[in-house]
Amino acid sequence: MGLFTRKSVDELTAEAHTDTLRRTLGPFTLTTLGIGAIIGAGIFVITGTAAAQFAGPALVISMLIAAVGCAFAGLCYAEFASMIPVAGSAYTYAYATLGELFAWIIGWDLVLEYALGAATIAVGWSGNFVSILQDMGIHFPAALSGPPGSMVALPDGSTVTGVFNVPAAVIVLIVSAILVVGIKESAGFNTVIVVVKVFVLLLFVGFGAAYINTANWHPFIPPNTGTFGAFGWSGVLRGAGVIFFAFIGFDAVSTAAQEARNPQRDMPRGILISLVVCTILYIAVALVLTGIVKYDRLNVPAPIALGVDSTGLTWLRPVIKLGAIAGLSSTMLVMLLGQPRIFYSMARDGLLPPLFGKIHKKFRTPYVTTIVTGIVVAAVAGSLPIATLTQLTSMGTLLAFVMVSLGVWRLRQTDPKAKRPFKTPWMPWVPLLGAAICLAQMFGLPLTTWIRLVVWLVAGLVIYFAYGRASAERLRVLPQ
Repeated sequence: MGLFTRKSVDELTAEAHTDTLRRTLGPFTLTTLGIGAIIGAGIFVITGTAAAQFAGPALVISMLIAAVGCAFAGLCYAEFASMIPVAGSAYTYAYATLGELFAWIIGWDLVLEYALGAATIAVGWSGNFVSILQDMGIHFPAALSGPPGSMVALPDGSTVTGVFNVPAAVIVLIVSAILVVGIKESAGFNTVIVVVKVFVLLLFVGFGAAYINTANWHPFIPPNTGTFGAFGWSGVLRGAGVIFFAFIGFDAVSTAAQEARNPQRDMPRGILISLVVCTILYIAVALVLTGIVKYDRLNVPAPIALGVDSTGLTWLRPVIKLGAIAGLSSTMLVMLLGQPRIFYSMARDGLLPPLFGKIHKKFRTPYVTTIVTGIVVAAVAGSLPIATLTQLTSMGTLLAFVMVSLGVWRLRQTDPKAKRPFKTPWMPWVPLLGAAICLAQMFGLPLTTWIRLVVWLVAGLVIYFAYGRASAERLRVLPQ
């Protein structure tokens, strides 16, 4: 009992067989959930910033570093998801391996990944939506498309002060409403969008490859400017930490474990296949983009659209924008699907109020946490700039990956005989290297992001010691 109370794998497995959530997801749907979560603002927005400010054409190397770290972490997630098919994802895995305190820390940390990640996506969605309206001759009020105090550019080059990002907030509320209705309907909506955005990226790679100028790839690793992270190999590392945001999402598949028909078999497949598909697609897009446009010109809100403009294929520009809207929509959906299920698991364990564990009688979804998450994320998306949100999301996710990687290694030592339908290969090197690579990317992020992470975790510990610890203890001692 106490701070380091752990739940056994048997306890967690028993919880997985409760009938509170509806099991409707198969292997294809789980894979498209992963792809839907991964392909979003990272490839459509962050790619240009990472190339222009940090890595240059060596963005491809940054992507490979991020992908390797994600692959190692993905193998660890796959083992846990097959062993413990419960909705809590990394939070539940930490409860089984490191104890209640660490479970709370990682659960609180996951808010940075899923909730702030959804807010980040919503801001990117808003920018693309307003741009499409402008192309159609519809001018959305600029002051209502940016966070308070920000300078929003007008088509004539002048600027106005932002009041609130209304499109970002509205799309969050719409997606949240879809998620309340049901997981099957949400997953079907996501699958359609995934097909659209993958097709759009393949169009860009296929047509753009003919316009590559190899001179744009030289120097492949631009010389460092004298500042850590500004090109050179330190820039490649900083670029990996930033572009890591583009790979976030495959782990969100694990939050739907209690709604999978055969989680022991299908969860590992959904996690690993989605990661492989997106990594191949990302590298192809990065090579074509930096081959078409010199890297120092890519620091724009829509780098892929800029690449299309550089080819002269004007017919492809609206297609790319629509693909970006589709990509951002499905990523937002999966992020907003994951966060309520983390809260649901924490409430079930007593760490959050029982209200957060309520399931809708008709839709069989955690509707209270979905509604609360939607309202909070909508407010954040309307109020904060995308740069702050992106770095915090990457930091929170990297910390979760470190904890999961170390957790797999730890559980192999403490419970070596537990049933593992999927086993992480090459133990202990895969989890240890996964943790090391993710830590290296964390150290590549700015100091201000570290400070925000520490402040966030301290706030979470205050809530845990003021409410969660005593509440969980009371729940454990209640008669069964």
